[in-house]
Amino acid sequence: MTAAEPLLHLEGLRRWVRLPSGEDLHILRGVDLEVDAGDHVAIVGRSGSGKSTLLNLLGLIDRQSDGVLRFDGQDVHRLRDARRARLRGASIGFVFQQFNLLDGRTALENVMMPLLYGDARQFWHREKLAREMLDRVGLGGRADQVPARLSGGEQQRVAVARALVRRPRLILADEPTGALDVSTGEAVMALLDEIARDSDAALVTITHDLQVAALSQRAYLLDEGTLHDIGTLDAAGTAEARTALAATAGLRAGQEAVA
Repeated sequence: MTAAEPLLHLEGLRRWVRLPSGEDLHILRGVDLEVDAGDHVAIVGRSGSGKSTLLNLLGLIDRQSDGVLRFDGQDVHRLRDARRARLRGASIGFVFQQFNLLDGRTALENVMMPLLYGDARQFWHREKLAREMLDRVGLGGRADQVPARLSGGEQQRVAVARALVRRPRLILADEPTGALDVSTGEAVMALLDEIARDSDAALVTITHDLQVAALSQRAYLLDEGTLHDIGTLDAAGTAEARTALAATAGLRAGQEAVA
C-alpha cells in the first residue's frame, strides 16, 4: 500500500439479492467510502438500511454484487475464499452487540481463541498476549472468570480484548453499546477509540445511536442503500441538528428513541 492509498477504498459498491419472484432486491446502491489507518468513522442508519450488509462486505464475510472494494491496496473481490479468510483473521477485528463469548470458557480462554489461528509467535505466546490485552482493557484480575460471572460491561471489554489481541488494522464495531447502559457504553467506546488510536488501526462503528456516532471523527448516514457524508456530530454540532437528523432517519438521538 502506498502512502497516498487509504486502508479501505469503496467505489460504487452495490449488493443485491435475487428474490423467489425473480426480481432483484437492491440493498446497497453504489456506496463510496475511503477510510485511512487511524480513522474513526461512524455509519448510522435505521434498521433495514443495509448496515449489516455493508458490515459483512467490509469484514470480507460477503462479496459485493458490483463495484470496487480494496483493502490495503488489494481488490479483495478477486481473492479466493481461503485467502480472504486469512486476511480477515489477521487484519480485521469484530466487536458485536451481544458479546458472543464462549460461555464455558474463561475470559482468558476467550481472548486466547483467535491466537490459535495466528502466526507462530502468536500461537506459542498466546497466553502472554491474551493476559497483556486483558490488562490493557482493565480486566487483568478477572482473567479466570467465566462470562456468567462478569457484568455486561466486563463482558464487552473481554470482547474488545478478543477483537484486538491479533492487532488488526481494521476494527468493525457493530452496535457495540447496544446491550449496555449509557455510562458503560461511553466507557467501552472510549476504550475502543483509545486502543485503536494507539495502534493506528481504523475503527468503523456501525450504529443507530447518534450519541455513539458523535464520538467519531466523521459520520455517514446510510439511507436507502446510499451513503451520505454528515460530517461530525460532536459537541460543536447543535442538539437541534442531531434531533432533526434522528427524526428524519429514524435514529436514536442520545438516550431517547425518536419515532
